[in-house]
Amino acid sequence: MGIEATRKRSNLLWSVLTYLLVFFLIFPVLWMVITGFKTEIAAISIPPALFFQPTLDQFLLAFNGGFSAYFINSVLASIVSTAIAMTLGIPAAYAMVFHLRKKSSDDMLFFVLSTRFMPFAAILVPLYVIITRLNLLDNIITLIVVYTAMNLPLIIWMARSYFLDLPKEVLEGAWLDGCSTLQTIVRVVVPMAAPGLTAAALLAIIFAWNDFFFAVTLTYTNSPTLPIMVAAFTSNEGLFLAKISALSTLIIIVPVAIGIYAQRYLVQGLTGGALK
Repeated sequence: MGIEATRKRSNLLWSVLTYLLVFFLIFPVLWMVITGFKTEIAAISIPPALFFQPTLDQFLLAFNGGFSAYFINSVLASIVSTAIAMTLGIPAAYAMVFHLRKKSSDDMLFFVLSTRFMPFAAILVPLYVIITRLNLLDNIITLIVVYTAMNLPLIIWMARSYFLDLPKEVLEGAWLDGCSTLQTIVRVVVPMAAPGLTAAALLAIIFAWNDFFFAVTLTYTNSPTLPIMVAAFTSNEGLFLAKISALSTLIIIVPVAIGIYAQRYLVQGLTGGALK
């Protein structure tokens, strides 16, 4: 009886600590959402206004400030770059696992991942020079290409980790049935590795969706994305906290909705490659 009581107290303690940790992590986002429904005066009041009259004025200002154009650019840059990265990354990971020797595969994987070792700031100047000379500055296509290159190592790494766990008997059966490499990938590998590939695609979309560094440098005027719109609310007149909170709330809706909808695939995909 004493052991059971001790176990219950321990479980209760861990549950309380878990809820406190979750609240600590979620509170900044929750406060941002609440601030988006305040007026600017209420948003900067000290002490913070806990009871106030909610308003949608800040959200209306965001929509009237060209939110749809920024939103379309973000969607195009994120979705198209992820689609291209998946199209290139899945066959590359397949070749590493099933057609290359282990040492060659490991060397190639290290080379692919090494492209992410260098800080983005270190490659910005040569990248900017190249893009300027090609007359592609401030173009959504440029951002798509950059995001594709940025997320391709992630796609290859995650896809390869998941392909290593696929039963080779099924693949050998497809080869014996006369399936080509493309048919094997499309009909066998992709369906079997769907959770892992879904997780990789979702992470790539989120990374591209949240990017500010490349967007502010390469496409600030003609093809700006949503993070650029947030920066535009900061001016010489001051920091419009309520407007920024409202816009940030709108921006996080897409990745949060995707994460909630596909959380099962995320969990399976992120852990599947580590299980044998």
